[in-house]
Amino acid sequence: MIREGSREFCRPRKVDPSTATIHGGRRGGDGACARKPSANPRGALKGRAKRHLPLRVSSFFAALLFGSLLFGSLVAVAQEGRWRIVSGTILSQRNELVAGVVVSARTSFGEQSTVSDPEGRFWLKVPNGPVTLVLEGKGIKRVVREISADEKADDLQIRVELFAPPIQESVVIVASVADPSIERRNDAIYREGLFLRDDQLFHTLDAGVSAGQHEGGGKSLEIRRFGFNLDHGGLFGGLKVLVDDVQQNQATQGHGQGYLGALKSVTPELIADVDILNGPFAAEYGDFSGLGVVHVRTKESLPDVLTARVQAGSFDSFRSFLAYSPKFARAFVAYEASRTNGPFLNPLRYHRDNVTGNYARELSERSSVSVKLNAGRNSFFSSGQIPLDLVFAGQLDRFGFIDPDNGGKVKAGTISAYYRRENARGDLFKVDGYVTRSLFDLWSNFTFFLRDPEYGDEIQQHDSRLQQGANLQYVRVDKMFGATGLLTLGGNFAAFQTNVGLYPSVDRNPVRALLPRSAPSEECCPSTSARARVMNAGGYVQQALDLFDGRLRLVVGARYDLFRFAVDDRIRPELSGSESAGRFQPKTAVTYAPFDDLPLTIHFNYGRGISSQDARGVVQYPNGPKVATTDFYQIGTSHNYKRFSATADLFLIDNSNQQVYVPDDGSTEFVGPSRAYGYEAKLSWRVLSHLAFNGGLTQVMNAFFRGTNPREYVDRAPHTVANAGLTLSAWRGFSGSLRYRHASNYRLDPLDASIRAAGLDIVDVYVNKRLRSGVDLNFAVDNLFNKRYYETQNLFVSRVRSADEPRARIHATPGYPRGVMVGLTFRLWEK
Repeated sequence: MIREGSREFCRPRKVDPSTATIHGGRRGGDGACARKPSANPRGALKGRAKRHLPLRVSSFFAALLFGSLLFGSLVAVAQEGRWRIVSGTILSQRNELVAGVVVSARTSFGEQSTVSDPEGRFWLKVPNGPVTLVLEGKGIKRVVREISADEKADDLQIRVELFAPPIQESVVIVASVADPSIERRNDAIYREGLFLRDDQLFHTLDAGVSAGQHEGGGKSLEIRRFGFNLDHGGLFGGLKVLVDDVQQNQATQGHGQGYLGALKSVTPELIADVDILNGPFAAEYGDFSGLGVVHVRTKESLPDVLTARVQAGSFDSFRSFLAYSPKFARAFVAYEASRTNGPFLNPLRYHRDNVTGNYARELSERSSVSVKLNAGRNSFFSSGQIPLDLVFAGQLDRFGFIDPDNGGKVKAGTISAYYRRENARGDLFKVDGYVTRSLFDLWSNFTFFLRDPEYGDEIQQHDSRLQQGANLQYVRVDKMFGATGLLTLGGNFAAFQTNVGLYPSVDRNPVRALLPRSAPSEECCPSTSARARVMNAGGYVQQALDLFDGRLRLVVGARYDLFRFAVDDRIRPELSGSESAGRFQPKTAVTYAPFDDLPLTIHFNYGRGISSQDARGVVQYPNGPKVATTDFYQIGTSHNYKRFSATADLFLIDNSNQQVYVPDDGSTEFVGPSRAYGYEAKLSWRVLSHLAFNGGLTQVMNAFFRGTNPREYVDRAPHTVANAGLTLSAWRGFSGSLRYRHASNYRLDPLDASIRAAGLDIVDVYVNKRLRSGVDLNFAVDNLFNKRYYETQNLFVSRVRSADEPRARIHATPGYPRGVMVGLTFRLWEK
């Protein structure tokens, strides 16, 4: 177990490697840190008073404000007078929560209507007296319920009969069958929360995902799930991430397979909802779906003509958002800008600018078209991953640095189009397509002076790509053997062309290999340069059947993906070539609700997912695995009863062997087959009408490589991931959330269990207050209790100074300390 030291950090400049100093260390003491820090602003210590705002007053205010809100909501009494509340939860025959049901309350004063939310809940405020409640919707048998004047009308539980499995109505192609393995997040937290970086968005997903920021948040996240470290999203089965059906995982990328850096162009206020699939159980999704899918859908229009937000806070942070959405069209155009220096001695200088637009039009009563545009850019400097032994020895500040030139620049743009048509019998056809252009440059120095004692090990990784894709889906309600079913047919196509390379650099110039040297070295300056072209075409079919009056649902699906890899190596032509591979992926699911009066549903899911390998490794080693497979088994129960919902399941995951191309040095590693198993539990409890609690736990009982002796264990991922949240919504103008996330400590070596990374326990809070119509005050505190923790931790060999001996040590990226953010949101001309 790693214990944090009480002292802090420092870095060597390239002027004289043998005597270089470390930035951020104490003056005096060890000679390596005896110098006064450089006056260079890139390495200068600004002073702890400037880096860390005096937050005691702010944190006390946050705790007092949020505590008073929760206490007030707990003691609030039902409204008196001439009004009553009609509320409840809508369930299907299989005890599933049913969203999108139109609920109408008819009284002697008229009629009011609402629609059930993704959690199947509805809420109406009606005059006192008898109420006739009517529930209806597409594919739902109409329900009429009479409620007398003295009968309890809140916290109802109403069961409806579904004629067929529900169909997702959005213009974007999504998983077509609702299932306990799918979780959904609505737009509330993204609309009201204050975000600066994409890692903060990932922390809202929970669902057993542990995401760590790299380089202060400028680089792609490191994803850890179900006991596996997916690197930047593409290893051990991968986690597939889409935004409006556009894949964000970049294959054969300059820094890592499945790289998720494109998520930085997502603007939180524009998110409509997020679906999280806990495994490869839906036939719609292919490459990188082995450990699940995250599908983000953005809005088609905004509820107000003009929306503006400004926010500022700790670490020189500032963010602005401006959006225009006309009344005469389903459209908007929005701009977002984020700036922060972070808590680092080498200022982060994180700049992000995004422009997003959408135009949607109804072509007829049954067809619509939508066009979306997204363009973004971001740049940053960073401290990289620093040696923790120096931090604990007091030679290096926790927010110090060794190479001041680490960082990156990214530009990207995507245009996409969507078409949806429904025929007279309810069959649904969707098709979409997109084109993406991106430029990526990343400067890193992981090992400092290990390979090149004279100039250091800085590298530049470059990726210039053009990506195209298309998706189509046909969904129809049908009859089979007398049972109602849902047939889904579809296909996907994705292709990209990229110029990708690795170049030895110094001071962000790719000239290190050309500099004069005291002694020649073949290992000092690894470099690669290639033109890669990859094509992926896939097709799928899935049939769902409802049997025994809807109590039993059977789902069977199949998918096939074909890949073609082509590489033109510009440095070593003998490594050029082309290869092809294909993979079949079966899917099946069973859901059964055995009792009417007991809220119990049993479910079983199996799916095979795939993850493609880097084209450079595929061509270099044509006999190796070109496409890895993941077999995911899940069995569990779900329970929905009025204000309480819960799920519990057991899982078993088998990964095939894979070959991992390492873009940091151009090498290839072969990883054997692996297995992980464990359990999950999740619950949601609406404590009061405006107060809800939710929590989740993912526990990996074991994760190891099969066929090893002595047994080698999967490393670099926590086995326990947990979350909890207390959410206040629409109470006397207040809303807010208190959120907790936990990750256990974990091993960093497959054989030595004593080498471990530290875990984390973090609490975040945000509070919104409606000041007046159209004006909200936003307040947020990240890391409320100012915990010292590290986001990403890795064990490898490095040399901090040229005269030092190489040493295997743990390197880490520090997590952000307590940070306060205050904002104002303006919403004008409500539609």
